[in-house]
Amino acid sequence: MISYYTIISEYLKTRLIPFAKKNPQIEIVVTPKPSKHPFIRGLYLNGREKGISVRNKTPKEIVETVNLIRDNTGFKNNKRFKKPVISTTAS
Repeated sequence: MISYYTIISEYLKTRLIPFAKKNPQIEIVVTPKPSKHPFIRGLYLNGREKGISVRNKTPKEIVETVNLIRDNTGFKNNKRFKKPVISTTAS
């Protein structure tokens, strides 16, 4: 079985540099942390951050995770109802 360290290393060596060249608006920092699971963290301009673990993911799934973080705005999804809920029974 291939360890996830080799999968992350393969991703960093082959796919991260082309991704960084294609997306210059994103700062990419790789921080090795021994004896920790691989973790991708996105820091947004509004001060929020989003982190996703990539433990036991294939390189294709890692690319999807990086694209998910890239495409997010960092804002929380605050959907609110415009009309109040009206009930026929009193609570």
